[in-house]
Amino acid sequence: MLKSIKGKVYVLGNNIDTDQIIPAEHLVYSLTDGQESKKYGHFALSGVPSQQAGLPRGNVPFIRGNQDYSEYTIIKAGANFGCGSSREHAPFALHQAGIKAIIAESYARIFYRNSVDGGFLIPLEVAGKQSDNIKTGDTLEIELQEYSIYDHENKIKYGLKKLGDVLPIIEAGGLFAYARQTGMIKK
Repeated sequence: MLKSIKGKVYVLGNNIDTDQIIPAEHLVYSLTDGQESKKYGHFALSGVPSQQAGLPRGNVPFIRGNQDYSEYTIIKAGANFGCGSSREHAPFALHQAGIKAIIAESYARIFYRNSVDGGFLIPLEVAGKQSDNIKTGDTLEIELQEYSIYDHENKIKYGLKKLGDVLPIIEAGGLFAYARQTGMIKK
């Protein structure tokens, strides 16, 4: 059972849509071919305008150079994360880039469900106001048993809303894997 996630955070603003997460021109790669699927990580968040990327510092690349994997493992975002089209590729792209969890004020429903159903990443919601002190590159530690975030730079702890029954689905690797593990469908 996953208990905590610790890593560097990438900060974004409100209304990050699925076209910003993975632009349509990059949907040509296979999701199942190991080499091609890495491209989803390489192009993750490439549609975010540079003035919004890495808020509040700005102009911080999510993926550096020709890498397929980001140095960040957590995203902190504002409201309505994952709005736009129902693109399943969006949480997959973030997963391929190395994101383990997103902490947002709220999510577009379909992005939230795609994240959980695919077992790609943990979509967490803040309980109350997020700190504006958290900056891109800061280290956060998410305690999933306590539903809290510890900001190592500012030495502050924040609360998270409870996930309910979705964490076991994510840990199993998605909805179908969870259904097989629990006997809901035959292996």
